[in-house]
This record gives sequence, structure tokens and C-alpha cells, in this order.
Amino acid sequence: MALILCLETASTNCSVALSKNGAVLGLKEDKDNNYSHAEKLHGFIQELLKEHGFKPEDLDAVAISKGPGSYTGLRIGVSAAKGLCFALNIPLISIPTLSSLALQVKVNGGYIIPMLDARRMEVYSAVFDSGYKEIRETRAEILTEDIFSQYLEKEKVRFIGTGVQKFKEICEHSNAVFTEALPSAREMAGPAEQKYQKSDTEDVAYFEPYYLKDFIAG
Repeated sequence: MALILCLETASTNCSVALSKNGAVLGLKEDKDNNYSHAEKLHGFIQELLKEHGFKPEDLDAVAISKGPGSYTGLRIGVSAAKGLCFALNIPLISIPTLSSLALQVKVNGGYIIPMLDARRMEVYSAVFDSGYKEIRETRAEILTEDIFSQYLEKEKVRFIGTGVQKFKEICEHSNAVFTEALPSAREMAGPAEQKYQKSDTEDVAYFEPYYLKDFIAG
């Protein structure tokens, strides 16, 4: 049973959630297309704690969305999480960005493929079954019309994320269902609580985001 601060900064959504025992107590987000993490992340954290009557010292852990995603966004989120963990001497928990994004989809069958835009026609993607079990690892890949045909030929596939807009322009398969969405700290609460109970935490000093690709200046 833990009070956990969840930070999601892998996309343009600057998202902060406060969870207790795996349930979300409060959520603050800025889904503007411009990256606002540097300006708003720490303010969101302070506001959320104050609104629910907590101080930083009450936190049991901090959970961070580990990537893949925006290089700058991930750096800001991880730096904030590490700073809190160091100062408060509490554990750091990492949640794969695509696995929490997949949790936004509620289905009884088929596949879930979360995908994040990685510029041009490339995306970061992974494949999950309807029970959120990862059945294909995270990859950076170039989108083609038939890239996910092995799943589409079997069952319905729910594609979700910021990479969906590009893919639905070239994929016309009848089994494809598209949802444009941003990762949110809301879906991190449950997995973070599970990891906390198992003491599945990171080394605060050495933890690095999962970039998947090298940074390229725009």
C-alpha cells in the first residue's frame, strides 16, 4: 500500500498523477502540442500534493515513464524523478511507456499495438494481447502498408498512440481500429503499485531512460 507520484513526459503530454494503493487520487496534464515539461512539471507536482493534503515527505515512491519517446521529455522527467528520490530517499520505479499506453485500450480479444511517432514514417511500437501481455518487444520501425499483417490477418488490432495518424493513411485493413492518444500518468498507477509491492525498483544513481534511438538534433 503506497502513495506514489507518477510522471509521464515521453510525449507532448506533461502528465502527473498521484496514486494511493494503485488508485488515482488526482491527475494534472497539459496536452498542448508544444512541450511544456520544463515549465509545468514541477508546478503540477506541487499543486497535486497540496490539493490532496500531502507533502513530498509523504511519498513512498516516484514512478517514471521510461520511454521510448521524446529525448528531451524523457530527460526532464527522469531528472525530476531522480531529484525527488534522492532528496526523499525513496525508490524509483520505471514503467515502459508503450505498456502503459496500451492500458488505455479495453478489449476482450485481439491485439493492442501502441505506437509513438518517431519522425518521418518511423514509429516506436510493441504488440500486446488483450490481457496486456507483451507478445512482441518494443522496436523502432518504418511503417509500411503490411508491417502488421501477421496480426491483422488473425484478429482485430487496436492501434493507439501518436503514430496512429501516419499509419491509418496507409493501412486500410478491415481489422484495424485506430485511436489517436497520448501516454498519460493515469495508466501508470496500477503497474507502479505492483512493482512497488515486489520491490521492483531502479538504481537511482544509474538509471537512464530507454531512448531506443540516438538523439538527433532537429
